[in-house]
This record gives sequence, C-alpha cells and structure tokens, in this order.
Amino acid sequence: MEAVVDNLDLLLEGFLRTLTLTALAATGALCLGTLVAAMRVSPLLPLRWAGTCYVESVRNTPLTVVFALAVFGLPKAGLGLTFFQFALLALTLYTGTFVAEAVRSGVNSVAPGQSEAARTLGMSFPQTLGLVILPQAFRNVIPPLASVFIALLKNSSIASAFGVAEATSRMGSLIEDNPSAVLWLLAAVALGYVVLALAASLLFSRLERSLAVAR
Repeated sequence: MEAVVDNLDLLLEGFLRTLTLTALAATGALCLGTLVAAMRVSPLLPLRWAGTCYVESVRNTPLTVVFALAVFGLPKAGLGLTFFQFALLALTLYTGTFVAEAVRSGVNSVAPGQSEAARTLGMSFPQTLGLVILPQAFRNVIPPLASVFIALLKNSSIASAFGVAEATSRMGSLIEDNPSAVLWLLAAVALGYVVLALAASLLFSRLERSLAVAR
C-alpha cells in the first residue's frame, strides 16, 4: 500500500494520459464512424462498398495488429508522428468501425416514413440524413455507443506496449521499481479503470434519460 501512496502522483499522471487519449480517440471515432455509417446507407454503391470494406477489414483485425501497423508501418510510408499520435490514430481507426455499425443500426431503426416525408419536402439525401435521420438515430444508440467508448477506455491500455506513458505503462514501471508491491499496484490500477468505466456509464445513463425526456 505504501508504494501506491508514494507514487500516487505518477499513477494519476498515467490516468490523466489515459483519459486524454480516450477522449481524443472517442471524438475522432465518433466523427469517423458517423461518416462511415452515412457511406454505408448512401444510395451510391461505391460509397457503400468503401464503407463496408473499411468496417469489415479493420473491425476483424486484432487491435494489437492495428497498433503495430500504425506504429511500425506508417513510418515506413514516410509518416512521422509521436507514439501518442500513432496510438490515437490506431484507436480512432479501430473504434470508428464499431461506432459506424452502432450508428448504422440507429439509422435503420428510424421509421422509413421519416425519410419519405423529408424527400416529399424536397430534401436531398445529405439533408435528410443530417437533419432528420441522424438526430433520431443517435438517441436510439446511446447504450451501444456507451459500451463502445467504455471498451475504448480499456483498449487504451494497449498503448503502453508501444511507448505511451498511460496508466498501464506507469504501473509496469512502478512494479519494476517496487516488485514486492505488485499486488497493491495492480489493484490500484484496476480500481482506477473501474472508477473511470463506472463514471462513463453513469454519464451515458444520464444522457440517455435526458434525451428520453426530451422526446
């Protein structure tokens, strides 16, 4: 326990890095996933094919492989980024596929009469999707999106294997310096992830209730 208290500042610094990485990746994945979902329901066949190819190829690739391709493959192509930026890119690309499928399911849950009414009013497909369909779709997919983003929080721990000093990486360094306190350090980091996950779950639950009232 003493090792945890003595190194609490380092653990908190690691969790702050974890939160930063998760928040940025979640924002990027939400934007990317929404765009890909729009492509998958587009009337244009090439866009549907491109969206399907991206989702099926990346979603079915292990996240560790996606990280390795980003960290070791992209520099070979001339893209020079920091380890943190590579980790952010990998998490965004991977999580974006799950967001895309969640949003697409929400789009499909909206009554067809909504889009038919929009077309009757002379709206184009982008206008119908952006102004009529997506606002309703997001309300329907808050629970699955919550699960996706909580999984993202836990997946961010993989970044420690690629040189990003987040919570899991800090724990590894502290265990090397305090081998006798390994159980306490593991418990402290596990508790930290549990607290963050529960906080995220509570946030999404409140958001879901507020939107349900708004309807």
